[in-house]
Amino acid sequence: MRLQIFDLDAATYEPHRLHAPDRNWTETNCWLDMMIEVLHVLGLDPVAALAGTLSADFDGDQWAVFKYPLEDLRGLFGLEVSEMYVWRPVIDHLADHLAQGHLLTVEVDAWYLPDTAGITYGLDHAKTGIVMQMLDRENRRLGYFHNAGYFELAGDDFDGIFHLAEGRDPRILLPYVEIVKLDRVRHDDDRRLLGAVVALTRDHLARRPATNPMGRFRTRLAADLGWLAAEGDAAFHPYAFGTCRQCGANAEMAGSFVGWLDARDGGGLDKAAGAFETIASTAKGLEFSLARAARGRTVDLAPAFEKMEQAWETAMDTLVERYGT
Repeated sequence: MRLQIFDLDAATYEPHRLHAPDRNWTETNCWLDMMIEVLHVLGLDPVAALAGTLSADFDGDQWAVFKYPLEDLRGLFGLEVSEMYVWRPVIDHLADHLAQGHLLTVEVDAWYLPDTAGITYGLDHAKTGIVMQMLDRENRRLGYFHNAGYFELAGDDFDGIFHLAEGRDPRILLPYVEIVKLDRVRHDDDRRLLGAVVALTRDHLARRPATNPMGRFRTRLAADLGWLAAEGDAAFHPYAFGTCRQCGANAEMAGSFVGWLDARDGGGLDKAAGAFETIASTAKGLEFSLARAARGRTVDLAPAFEKMEQAWETAMDTLVERYGT
């Protein structure tokens, strides 16, 4: 029997505009990306929930892997997300929860995800997160949200994702799983939603980094250049993901969020939105510089960081002037 929450066709699915190919960062991180598409399919506005990008910080060796705060999703949309205790095969939990109208987020091995062809599919065992929304056990098919879209897998990939070939091998660690409950989801009118978003904006601005994170990012990256050159390409990809990509993608999402506010709350925020876009595009260029550094070339980080430091100050000053601390 086929179980599903949404009637979707992977071949014709259209992702949300936050995942448009013309953006600097088409993908951010697996959890945020998959939840953007879940909100999109639910008819909720993924941009309205991005106030949390304003409080993201550099954590000393990497940028925060930013997500929608669960309390923000609950407060804005009534969406409930909570950790699930896994005590039997994930496929059995999935069947039960789909039948109840719940989605599951599940940590899986990207080796079995065909949407990662050319990157990890059949090439590399890497942990990632997906939202499972369709299960067809008889035909060995799974429908899932991952990164910037909606996809299906089948056959041997189905057996692999659920470890069916291995059975209950005790060496296979149980994945992290969350239940996404949809029964209290609500669609507020524009006025009520704006009021709630403005309140979250004030809250996240009050929790913004105490010092300019671009300066701390600059210091750490400069200190890591020698190590990066010694480690080469193997180190570049994960390092760039945790630094340039999270920094740039967070800034681009923040720019989209501030643009949303600007269009609905009186205007005057275009300078902040533009400053975040500057950070997003500059971080993209910085990633290319890191790739050269990983190959032993000398790179000058100063111009990029001067631009990003000033842009962060401009964005925060503009927002605090409007919404306070």
